[in-house]
Amino acid sequence: MTIFPTDIADLLIIQPQIFQDNRGYFFECFTQKKWANLELEYNWIQDNESKSSYGVIRGLHFQTGDHAQAKLVRVIHGKVLDVVVDLRKEQPTYGKSYSIILSGENKRQLLIPRGFAHGYGVLEDETIFAYKCDNYYHKDSESGIHCEDVSLEIDWLIPAEKRIISEKDLVLPLLKNL
Repeated sequence: MTIFPTDIADLLIIQPQIFQDNRGYFFECFTQKKWANLELEYNWIQDNESKSSYGVIRGLHFQTGDHAQAKLVRVIHGKVLDVVVDLRKEQPTYGKSYSIILSGENKRQLLIPRGFAHGYGVLEDETIFAYKCDNYYHKDSESGIHCEDVSLEIDWLIPAEKRIISEKDLVLPLLKNL
């Protein structure tokens, strides 16, 4: 496993070691022992998975207060543009968005610490997205930012007329109104 820093503090790209041969491939998508050796102190307590079609945008979501969540995200099958927004007001990158292509082919993972809004746009049909959380979902602590907030300058790589966004996400506030 190789760790790559991003230009936002604590936001890390993880590239697992893939073993491929004529039968297919194998890799460890998570091993507690290796994480402990890297001094990445997260206690993953929940795994989530979703399946979506091309054009779906989920997010930008986060949980507040004691219910904030760190996430370790990846794509099992298909491809997404994964997007985070730094909501840590004490950081010089507050309000800055970061995006990366995650796919079943590249096997990259993104470690998203607490204090970020998260979302993704689905770039291939039948995409399966999976993630670990270090805190349980808490409905009353749920919040988000509108995914089409122009101040975030996110190019979702999906034409506006092909975007599929839930009613719930369409009414999320802009970053400046949080």
